[in-house]
Amino acid sequence: MLDSGQVFESQFKGENCIFNLLKPEEKAILEKNLNITRVKKNEFVYHEGEMPIGMQYLKEGMVKLIKEGIGGREQIIRMITRNGLIGYRSLIAGEPHNGTTIAIEDSEIITIPPDILYNVLLRNYEFSLALLKDLSLELGFSHHRTVSLTQKHIRGRLAESILLLIEKYGFEHDNKTLRVYLSREDLANLSNMTSSNAIRTLSIFAGEKVIAMDGRKIKVVDIDKLEKISKQG
Repeated sequence: MLDSGQVFESQFKGENCIFNLLKPEEKAILEKNLNITRVKKNEFVYHEGEMPIGMQYLKEGMVKLIKEGIGGREQIIRMITRNGLIGYRSLIAGEPHNGTTIAIEDSEIITIPPDILYNVLLRNYEFSLALLKDLSLELGFSHHRTVSLTQKHIRGRLAESILLLIEKYGFEHDNKTLRVYLSREDLANLSNMTSSNAIRTLSIFAGEKVIAMDGRKIKVVDIDKLEKISKQG
């Protein structure tokens, strides 16, 4: 039978998981109050305009945070992977969610009630600083992406998105094939372009021997050239 600490660590995994900073008594309180939800691929985690129900931790799977723009066109703001935090900015700000989160694959989400989170934030300065760092990194990333998506040309935007996916998800065992398989629509929404432009540009990259494609799989053939395209914008 697992003891309290083992039960906690079976839920919150990962060497750099922020919840590793909690004290034993805080972990025990969290275990008694958390809620685990399983979300299937393409199901909603929450909708824009809804009030946060707590801090959410992605135990397994992958989700995307989207914002609907003019004409209903989606823009992917962020993609969150295993051990990532979801919706906490709105919770701390005390305002409704300003985007919608959807599961890209079957996912498992742990929700921590607001009162439990606030209690930890007030008592555990290491946890509070780690959360503040996470928010700051997210803000810096958003600033960078805002400039890239508004100033780079289509080729530069798509190249940057592929590099972003490499950084976030890595490669398969061949060290060339992306470990994440996005639809062309999702890749377009991540790069702030239409699906037709994304498909056309991917084909051009393939023709230039920068990448190779097999269905949704993207194999990076020449990463140096991909980085050069991204930098040139």
